Amino acid sequence: MRKVCIAIVITLSLTGTFAQKVPMSQDMAATVMKVWPDSSTSVKWAYEQGVFMKGIEELWLQTGDKKYFDYIQHYLDHLIAEDGSIKGYKEEDYNIDNILLGREVLLLYQKKGDAKYLKALQILRHQLQNQPRTNEGGFWHKKRYPYQMWLDGLYMGEPFYAEYATAFKEEKDFDDIANQFIYMEHHARDEKTGLLYHGWDESKKESWSDPITGLSKNFWGRADGWYAMALVDVLDKMPASHLKRKTLVAILNRLAIAIANYQDKASGLWYQVLDKATEKGNYLEASASSMFVYALAKGVRKGYLSHKYGAIAEKGYQGIINKFIEVDSNGQMNLNGTVSVAGLGGTPYRDGSYQYYLSEKVVQNDAKGVGAFLQAAIEMEKRIAK
Repeated sequence: MRKVCIAIVITLSLTGTFAQKVPMSQDMAATVMKVWPDSSTSVKWAYEQGVFMKGIEELWLQTGDKKYFDYIQHYLDHLIAEDGSIKGYKEEDYNIDNILLGREVLLLYQKKGDAKYLKALQILRHQLQNQPRTNEGGFWHKKRYPYQMWLDGLYMGEPFYAEYATAFKEEKDFDDIANQFIYMEHHARDEKTGLLYHGWDESKKESWSDPITGLSKNFWGRADGWYAMALVDVLDKMPASHLKRKTLVAILNRLAIAIANYQDKASGLWYQVLDKATEKGNYLEASASSMFVYALAKGVRKGYLSHKYGAIAEKGYQGIINKFIEVDSNGQMNLNGTVSVAGLGGTPYRDGSYQYYLSEKVVQNDAKGVGAFLQAAIEMEKRIAK
């Protein structure tokens, strides 16, 4: 019953006729801060934490409540030593996933000015400087995945890269930042659907890659979600005068058309494998749905996208509330329906098949899903408040 009541409240909020006393973003943040306390026994340097920490940052910016900023600082202070070294981080891995949490280090440096944060930032920037690249200049996803670009990597690396370039007045880097999106769209976009394949292998040596195109086999929902979120976040920082800014806006608009086309009409949500809604075993997935809501809503708010995408975001958000949000007997808000992981290659080998994407576990309160939901909820709350 509690779940149904929440859905009704949100429906009314979107029409402007009722305002929820405690915004959903704050309720979900309470779950985050309980499940992942800012203690030395639970913290780790990982991209999952970068996603939910960004949600906490956005909530702090939205509310001004110091507890959210303190949570971020206490968490990261367990990981960053006085010399800037980062617990659990190895630059020599050249894993672009490890860049994402640097966005919160930059926040701390800008607000606190502590030298250890600057040193940590410089370590991460040094990784990007030396990150292995494809022949045309695209970042490899990891050193152990040579010549591979994944959609995931655009979110892992480019927003931090753009925020760092802005903070330290290195605007020349925006050409490189824009190129990462351009390369990925050029190689991975499917002309028929407008969707982007999960990965591209320049060497065409991987078993998961097509021997002619180098592309993986499927359109994984969260992969396209990573790419969409990265676009709207990078555009926040890209100078208005930059020659490639319009190109990135055009890429976002092309992707938005595809996202809208593959929204499930009944639920407002998106499937784990985006273009195979009717095939056996496919399911509606929470993190991808949250990412698309965030990207569309923010794209409209910032003027990158037509206002028609606002209604698509609203329907998607309502779908998330209806299907994935529940409140347990302890009053804790939970997010169901997030696939725990999906990748390509590795050990055991992930072949990128339709069956593979359906084989990974679907879990409750996954950090990636909760973080994406927090960001989507805040965008929708901004929309309601207008």
